[in-house]
Amino acid sequence: MDIILIVAFLVAIFMGLNIGGNNAAASMGAAYGAKVRTKYQAVLLIGVFSLLGAVFSGGEVIKTLGTGILPEGTILLEGATVAVGAAGITLFLANILRIPVSTSQAAVGAVVGIGFFYGASQVNVPLLGKIVVWWIVTPVTAWLLAYLMGKYLYTDILVWIADHHESEAAIRRSLSVLLTISGCYVAYSAGANNAGNAVGPLVGAGAMLSLDGAILGGIAIGFGALLMGGRVLDTVGNEITELCVIRATFVEFISAIMVHAASIFGVPVSLGEIVAAGVIGIGCANSGMHIIRGEVVKKILIAWVVSPLLAGTVAYVLMRLI
Repeated sequence: MDIILIVAFLVAIFMGLNIGGNNAAASMGAAYGAKVRTKYQAVLLIGVFSLLGAVFSGGEVIKTLGTGILPEGTILLEGATVAVGAAGITLFLANILRIPVSTSQAAVGAVVGIGFFYGASQVNVPLLGKIVVWWIVTPVTAWLLAYLMGKYLYTDILVWIADHHESEAAIRRSLSVLLTISGCYVAYSAGANNAGNAVGPLVGAGAMLSLDGAILGGIAIGFGALLMGGRVLDTVGNEITELCVIRATFVEFISAIMVHAASIFGVPVSLGEIVAAGVIGIGCANSGMHIIRGEVVKKILIAWVVSPLLAGTVAYVLMRLI
């Protein structure tokens, strides 16, 4: 049992590192693309504020993944380790391919895979349906809000900013501060929502307390952002569409509010999905669909579909082998 517990902790850390490298890194993609922050500054802010978010606001999502989708006591320590490990393997592959896939979808898919191993009747279908609805609504809303802002409000915002600042340098300083605040808020929300993806099943199995899990998950996410975050920053910030500071700020605020709201309700959602949808919406409003690099977007969409199915399948197969 001691060996299994050690393996469980190592798997949770592995998952947290990959979350930091993938989804949490996407929180600074907009600002990095707008050239307001360097890659080092971006990943450092992600690391600090992801930890704070996990500790202070991560409890509800941990509860959902630990005892919400499957009844308390269903997943034992071995199953929890397999669930987190299966999701971690999925994210590790995505990091190698530089694709900002959904951490939450991989984590939920893995837990559902464990549930099918014990019997499909164990899965909380109404809660799962609620989570899937959030997965659909949040990126669509992010795209729509970003598109409307870019299409109808952007010019008015530029005029208002110009009227209330003395020089272009003053405008740049104000927007940089605003973008820094919004990016830190996104990273905080990412930590709150994603810590449960790393430790939720282990908390549900009784391997650790919720607060201890939040601290462990937050630290791992922070280190993951520092070690591996730069690769996904390039994909989200540079390879989808060009961003200015105002558009990047708006994308970050949209993403932060949505993810934070989901965390309050205990719903694990995809930060990478929401950020990418906002970036795409801004790009469509700015210059039309032709500026979107279709292959990149297609790659991301495929990964969003594949990640929960792959994680669930890996979890189920591993349980059968064990």
